[in-house]
Amino acid sequence: MGVDNVRNSLLNRRLYHWYETEHRILPWRETEDGYRIWLSEVILQQTRVQQGMDYYLRFVARWPRVEDLAAAAEDEVLREWQGLGYYSRARNLHKAAQMVVERGWTPFPTRFEDIRALPGVGDYTAGAIASFAYNQPFPAMDGNVYRVVARLLDIDEAFDTSAGKKLFHQKIEELLDRENPRLFNSAIMEFGALWCTPVLGDNCRNCPLQELCLGFAHGTAELLPVRKPRPKVRDRWFTYHIYLSHQPSDVSSQPLDVYTLIRRREEKDIWYHLYEFPCEETSHQPADVSNHLSFTHVLSHQKLHARFVVHRVSELPVVPGTITIRWEDLNDYALSRLTLRALDTLQHKA
Repeated sequence: MGVDNVRNSLLNRRLYHWYETEHRILPWRETEDGYRIWLSEVILQQTRVQQGMDYYLRFVARWPRVEDLAAAAEDEVLREWQGLGYYSRARNLHKAAQMVVERGWTPFPTRFEDIRALPGVGDYTAGAIASFAYNQPFPAMDGNVYRVVARLLDIDEAFDTSAGKKLFHQKIEELLDRENPRLFNSAIMEFGALWCTPVLGDNCRNCPLQELCLGFAHGTAELLPVRKPRPKVRDRWFTYHIYLSHQPSDVSSQPLDVYTLIRRREEKDIWYHLYEFPCEETSHQPADVSNHLSFTHVLSHQKLHARFVVHRVSELPVVPGTITIRWEDLNDYALSRLTLRALDTLQHKA
């Protein structure tokens, strides 16, 4: 057995011992159902486990099989996803479920190539599903794994470049335990999530993998992994108009109800297919920002400056592209987190 194989074998034994005693009990780890594991992987992209747990449990309860999710309306899926952000994940989730059913891959595809072909599924997600559900020898490279591998091997190549991804994939393939990829991927991901964290503190000095870690030996662990420079954040300004009236255009409506106008976002932009109040976007900050609800909302490469103006009117105006709904029915529509923040503030001011 070569030196590298001996080192990797020792590394895996120590990693597995740590995992057996320290890992979290999570529902998607208690199943080999490819559909449920796929759900968890999509939900946990860009999302902390604590936040994603409730969403996972709700999705599984409402749509226990891929056929159930495929049969749902997109608006239902977006409404259940509300608050998680990155809504393209929810739209791709729905499209992928329909694709699985249309191609007869139920209850869920088992081949890596078929999993990888699903909308919203990249190499990492496909590898995670194939290994966790079917114990197939594919690596699962999430942010935690990039960090652990960068430190273990002292790699200063940016992991989010084409060259970096190729290099890291080669290194994780060399480390991968092909006899038990499910355990290996689970252990190294959990190690990055709980122990080899972005801010190390005392963990580095007390690490069970310390003598095998080149980052520790060279004093570079805290500097790794390396990212490529981030793009400049773009500022955008929005003015939302919340119209409130007891008198919609439909005279048959109940006169005591409060009505408002909303529209569905159809532009291929942020919050695609979510609902919002009538909105105006400007290229600069509006001159008058007083006496309105104002919020700043930060996305990955955009900083949104939004103000919400409440108009109490005798009759709702005609605004092209909007629909009239009862105020109390707003919860039936998928709204952005920014809009939810404004509504929460309005409720507390009322």
